[in-house]
Amino acid sequence: MSQPQTTVYWSAFFHPAFQNRPLYLAATEQGLCRITWPQESFDALQAWVGKKLPGAALCEDAAQMAPYLAQLGEYFAGGRTAFTLPLDLRGTPFQTSVWRALTEIPFGETRSYSELAAAIGSPQAVRAVGTANGANPIPIIVPCHRVLGKNSALTGFRGGLQIKETLLKLEGVEDFSGKGHARFQF
Repeated sequence: MSQPQTTVYWSAFFHPAFQNRPLYLAATEQGLCRITWPQESFDALQAWVGKKLPGAALCEDAAQMAPYLAQLGEYFAGGRTAFTLPLDLRGTPFQTSVWRALTEIPFGETRSYSELAAAIGSPQAVRAVGTANGANPIPIIVPCHRVLGKNSALTGFRGGLQIKETLLKLEGVEDFSGKGHARFQF
């Protein structure tokens, strides 16, 4: 007997912080599984779904995605400091441990990659934590932007350092250095 086909619902979110370029949000019945960055196309979402959920059907459904879009909109409007959405994290056990630890960083606070590595019980895995952070499939909701490099420097952010700075400032974080390197300095 064949397995029923998985449906991945999606919708687009637009905000001036991203020059009104879309973020594509996708969710399964279990929860939110992907948010793209504004420089990523819909094709990038399709490729991710094809890799992580082989055989799944993508279905545009604003009603199904409404709770996710609403909470993201509330965050950008300054009315939400914590997300209460179900998540469907698709990654290795190590990656998902890093992503879960990210959700524990409170709004308006930051951690270093070293602190994040220690929080998951792998203090020597700083670079691996940085790599997992960069592979986070649900940015903003799983707040990878709250992780800074040594000396509070902005570092390695798949969405771009300008977006990382925008998100931190939205949360009232000003205690960081914009002098970090785009890729490393964990």
